[in-house]
Amino acid sequence: MDGDIVLRPIKLRDQKAWREVNRRNRDWLRPWEATVPPPTATGPITHRPTYRQMVRHLRSEANAGRMLPFVIEYQGRLVGQLTVAGITWGSMCSGHVGYWVDEEVAGRGVVPTAVAMVVDHCFRTVGLHRIEVCIRPENGPSRRVVEKLGFREEGLRPRYLHIDGAWRDHLVFALTAEEVPDGLLGRWHRARSLRERSGNELPGDGRSGNGLPGNGRRNPGIPHAPGN
Repeated sequence: MDGDIVLRPIKLRDQKAWREVNRRNRDWLRPWEATVPPPTATGPITHRPTYRQMVRHLRSEANAGRMLPFVIEYQGRLVGQLTVAGITWGSMCSGHVGYWVDEEVAGRGVVPTAVAMVVDHCFRTVGLHRIEVCIRPENGPSRRVVEKLGFREEGLRPRYLHIDGAWRDHLVFALTAEEVPDGLLGRWHRARSLRERSGNELPGDGRSGNGLPGNGRRNPGIPHAPGN
């Protein structure tokens, strides 16, 4: 929790609020939506899960240590989703962050704050070493989120994820624990305070971002992700 912003595990009883936020933001988020590629003759048949199936999948992955699924609350209202997915242990200890947020709260620092909170949780409590966010080059708002937080841009992954019906290129942004020894949330608050005092406007939140296979918002097929 950080002021009006709360990250908490997603629950089955969030279905009504989650569906309402998604419904209102459908057009805004569609260009960044993770999609399922057409099935091949020998491949499995895939379909978009129901909300209950999605939550059960997220819980199963969380119980297996491969995912951390959260919803984002702002001023007591569910406004988005953030997932740390693709968690790998052993010699890697890394994960991908993905997110999407209600257009109504974009520009209020909700997404950068939520991402900073989850990065600190991953580094300090969970024991991860590296966090990655993958974002489509065209997604300016989501790119500004990671730029404001000081993520390093590492390069381009061609045709990395299936987004909005096609395979899309993604830019890779990352942070390691050594780069934020005093915590990312504190650094974000200090930078934000300096900008506000100097009169510089902070760009708005990204509509979605991706980190697991995702694109900047929920992954319709399984969970979601941000960056894209």
